Amino acid sequence: MSIHCQSFPVTTISPTHNPSTRSPFHIRNIHPTRTRSTPTLPAILKCTTTTRHCYSSSSTMSLNNPPSSHLQDSLTYSRAYWVSRSLIAWDVDDVGGSCFLYSSKSAALSVAANGIEGHDLSIELERLDQRLPENVRDKFPHIKDYKAFKAPAALDLRNILKDQLAVALFDSSGQCISVTGLQLPGVIDDFFSYTGPLGAIFLNEVISLYLWAPTAQNVRALIYNGPSGDDAQEIVQLTESNGVWSVNISRSWEGCYYVYEVSVYHPSTLKIEKCFANDPYARGLSGDGKRTLLVNLDSDALKPYNWDNLGDEKPDIAEFSDISIYELHIRDFSANDSTVHPEIRGGYLAFTSQDSAGVLHLKKLSDAGLTHIHLLPTFQFGDVDDQKENWKFVDMEMLKSLPPDSAEQQEYITSIQNEDGYNWGYNPVLWGVPKGSYATDPNGPCRIIEFRKMVQALNCIGLRVVLDVVYNHLHANGPVDDNSVLDKIVPGYYLRRNADGFIENSTCVNNTASEHFMVDRLIVDDLLNWVVNYKIDGFRFDLMGHMMKSTMMKAKSALQNLSRDKDKIDGSSIFIYGEGWDFGEVANNGRGVNASQLNLGGSGIGSFNDRIRDALLGGSPFGHPLQQGFLTGLSLQSNGHDHGTEANAAHMLASSKDYIQVGMAANLKDFVLTNCDGEEVKGSEILTYGGAPVAYASEPVETINYVSAHDNETLFDIITLKTPMEISVDERCRINHLATSIIALSQGVPFFHCGDEILRSKSLDRDSYNSGDWFNRIDFSYNTNNWGVGLPPKGKNEKSWPLIKPRLASSLFKPHKSHIISALENFQNLLRIRYSSVLFRLRTANAIQERVRFHNTGPSHVPGVIVMSIEDGHEDIPGLTLLDPIYSYIVVVINACPTAISFTSPVLRGKVLQLHPVQMMSTDNIVKNSTYDSSTGCFSVPSRTTSVFVEPRNIQG
Repeated sequence: MSIHCQSFPVTTISPTHNPSTRSPFHIRNIHPTRTRSTPTLPAILKCTTTTRHCYSSSSTMSLNNPPSSHLQDSLTYSRAYWVSRSLIAWDVDDVGGSCFLYSSKSAALSVAANGIEGHDLSIELERLDQRLPENVRDKFPHIKDYKAFKAPAALDLRNILKDQLAVALFDSSGQCISVTGLQLPGVIDDFFSYTGPLGAIFLNEVISLYLWAPTAQNVRALIYNGPSGDDAQEIVQLTESNGVWSVNISRSWEGCYYVYEVSVYHPSTLKIEKCFANDPYARGLSGDGKRTLLVNLDSDALKPYNWDNLGDEKPDIAEFSDISIYELHIRDFSANDSTVHPEIRGGYLAFTSQDSAGVLHLKKLSDAGLTHIHLLPTFQFGDVDDQKENWKFVDMEMLKSLPPDSAEQQEYITSIQNEDGYNWGYNPVLWGVPKGSYATDPNGPCRIIEFRKMVQALNCIGLRVVLDVVYNHLHANGPVDDNSVLDKIVPGYYLRRNADGFIENSTCVNNTASEHFMVDRLIVDDLLNWVVNYKIDGFRFDLMGHMMKSTMMKAKSALQNLSRDKDKIDGSSIFIYGEGWDFGEVANNGRGVNASQLNLGGSGIGSFNDRIRDALLGGSPFGHPLQQGFLTGLSLQSNGHDHGTEANAAHMLASSKDYIQVGMAANLKDFVLTNCDGEEVKGSEILTYGGAPVAYASEPVETINYVSAHDNETLFDIITLKTPMEISVDERCRINHLATSIIALSQGVPFFHCGDEILRSKSLDRDSYNSGDWFNRIDFSYNTNNWGVGLPPKGKNEKSWPLIKPRLASSLFKPHKSHIISALENFQNLLRIRYSSVLFRLRTANAIQERVRFHNTGPSHVPGVIVMSIEDGHEDIPGLTLLDPIYSYIVVVINACPTAISFTSPVLRGKVLQLHPVQMMSTDNIVKNSTYDSSTGCFSVPSRTTSVFVEPRNIQG
């Protein structure tokens, strides 16, 4: 995915803090979907990536706009770290003199000429000569060289950590030379880590509330009868024990709502604030999102019929290598489907409409072999009001009357885009609550019941459900914003901060810190909530590289330890994967070993393979939009873009093929093949232009192969943009199919964006996270692919309008219904072929190395052609265990050329190969022209075609 940020004021970041000294994407293929621009003053800060779906909060924090000070540092900064019970780390020069710790329970500290005034307590710290301990350096590698100061062992940590804190450095003459606040996560973890109950626990007669808030001075719960209006019916005082506040209330409050009132020092305002916040472990919300619902998820009243038995009735999945994934946005799925009842369009219940066009479409894919539906964010996110009566709409019929290249459509859409019902949802508010806007009623338990019905309905048509989770950042911060939750309860703990104490924003805004114990715990607890209470089958982690690898491994272990006997869940079938991009403050393990591509080998956790995507399409989402790739005409059919000399373009094409072949072998770092220069190399020895290894996986399931996702242009759109304008729409449709065929027939886990199979268009919008139903429409009646519905929104697309406009204006670019139906059939056939043989889904790296070969390699290769064989062998071949009872040998020939090709292989001569039965029965008459001559080993394949040849066992010899 990538970064979809709205612009936000520079006051949300320190003027001295530069989160990125350079764009992490200046080199192709290193970090394919994220970039950060360097902030400039007084200009606004922008995310230059084409995909992140986060937005700044409306609050403006004084923390991130520090005042000037006559001292080098001020209390507004937090440049010192309290890293353990007794140690404080500070990056100061060794100037002799002394260092003091100050605290004020009323937040009355101020900087004066002689140091700090207004303190309740002043303690001299002992300067230590040795380095910070190894365990501290491991946890905080970015401060490993800081000086260490020791606090007295008798210090009352339980109380002093609730105060405003600062340290001051004095020289040998007693002159104060530096002052700063402190970052506390280290000492909080050391002293207040907690593994007991949290949230609302329902017992026989009482409900127990537990809130972890070790720095809070006081916590009360305000209980309300309803979701809005009226004063609190009861206000209860919580009591604290070791940082956890708790209280028992009557079970009669079940179904009512509550809010926490937390009195706590907040570093953003330098004050003791009275914050009103939802429960971080909330499981339900009011329609306006301001109150937490007291709801027992185990109540029978909240369970659809036979819900408790769903775990035993889920579609079978023998191995993770059998998985195929289809990414889908809940609102996209049915918002424009006239076969769905109007009251449930765009929501959870649309999936229960078994005869709707959308559900019938999913049944077709499931019947062909598709295993998993990946739902874009379904948790409580910001920027879509859950109360539908507040939404604004545009007259769709009026938009349909406008020209296909008009700028008017986007003007209408963007004028209401923050007040309509559309957003991808990558702006988390509460991770553990289903989004209310997708329910028929956002109040009460409706969203819970309907979410469960959606999961159940998808399972019933043979599809498992993956949730897109976004733990790397939060939508808001500070003590006031309604969307701020965690930062109100333990300020400065949940959000990762830089060396000055300001919130890191490399993910776009409000990065979270999974290296902190209770953040790590909250993430794992939340995953368990979705699996146990909603029977979810897998998780896709947004910006997974911004999380620690240890968190991911802990999550995997916790999920896989769930059992049917104990939990009614088969944890071994839960698959996790995500975006392993390595950039920002976590790059190169800057905050600990992170869950990036190069760190995840051997973990069994999947990560998106951007290498195969970029090689197939050309360039990257951050390069020139006309940069061509293996499928889009590079060296073979120029679109006029300057790719250098003919020799350079030819070498780029050959290198692209190496990337693709490694990807088709599951991007295994130890897979050996012959590269375009004729050298025998491992996948990890093939390098991107930036010098990073192409291959990084140790197991097949660690690679998620894809060519299209919700980020950036759709597959059909990017093909239309990059291919020469003069080619026909028929050819573009074949290229679309060619792209999906490579993903479908590769080892590893194939991933498809909803609409890849029906030529989906967003009218060339490269970032449709907030482009409304108009640009994101899907038509499961197959009458249109949504091409040519106006120039895409100005904000992210205007610079490409000169390229886009002539394409949208030409009727020759628009597919007909026959194209869409043919594309769907071809896609179904790809799935049928993949699931016709286990050879396309090999389970181990050794099996892939033993059985997969590429034949059109070395300097004399035929350009634009990939020939892959997969051997199962025969009973008389030693060392190979037979896997496939039907086929002994498979050859896949991919011809990306605009003309038919012939390829002769002495190695493959004598094989008894025939076109795959699925392709022989296809209505695609072009693929039926593919031939193989056993006597010569010659394959003939039409232009822009993938042909699959098989050797059935019953005709061998």
